[in-house]
Amino acid sequence: MSKQIRWNYLMDMDGVLVHEEHLVPGADTFVSELRDHGIGFMVLTNNSIYTPRDLRARLLRTGLDIPEESIWTSALATARFLKQQRPGGSAFVVGESGLTTALHSIGYVLTDRDPDYVVLGETRTYSFEAITRAIRLVEGGARFIATNPDEKGPSREGSLPATGAVAALIERATGRAPYYVGKPNPLMMRSALRALGAHSENTLMIGDRMDTDVRSGLEAGLHTLLVLSGISDHRTADLFPYRPTRVLDSVADLIGATADPFGEDWSGEADLPQEKVKEAQAD
Repeated sequence: MSKQIRWNYLMDMDGVLVHEEHLVPGADTFVSELRDHGIGFMVLTNNSIYTPRDLRARLLRTGLDIPEESIWTSALATARFLKQQRPGGSAFVVGESGLTTALHSIGYVLTDRDPDYVVLGETRTYSFEAITRAIRLVEGGARFIATNPDEKGPSREGSLPATGAVAALIERATGRAPYYVGKPNPLMMRSALRALGAHSENTLMIGDRMDTDVRSGLEAGLHTLLVLSGISDHRTADLFPYRPTRVLDSVADLIGATADPFGEDWSGEADLPQEKVKEAQAD
């Protein structure tokens, strides 16, 4: 069954290919195999700070050669969504160049005077003035959009407040909840599929988180692979009411099998080996 399918790959970046500035062992060989075999793929990230060009440079420093056009961010997904909803609109943006560049590219005007939308993204320099302005604009009728719901992100010094945490502040002040475009919204998957020119039936999503990557892949109709090189492990994965199609230690397990990731004996059913779950629970 699986050998008749020409697979495409969507994959998370952090926890799947890299950890901060370090390569996940085998990720470079895995990506090279995809490129050598002409297998379509897109690397996804909920982080809206950076442009695809910035992320390509970051990945190159770790040893991963990924083209700009193979990187899809929540900022790009948000821009595509807004272009479909209200072409040629305007927005007040709280975010970095990854988001502002994406909105400029669809012809949006960035303004703090009567915008159609308040768009909240990731930034390392949230200011009280910008958040206050966002609150007042939402109170005045601007529609509230956020690139992703992540409440916190990592840094060398510890956790940092992320988009979801600041969105909660604005929501509490205004009584208006944002519409989140990034994972786990399956809209992020579907926009990436369109950018890749792929179909859900022959595309799989690789992620390290059950609550975002696997969930959004499932809800977009994709097969899902959970890798244990990031956030989720067997113990946490078994707590969710849904399962990934397969569970692997890392993308290195796919080397030599990228054209046939499920193998000849795959039944099409979700795979969460119970003996490994029991081993994890016993630890």
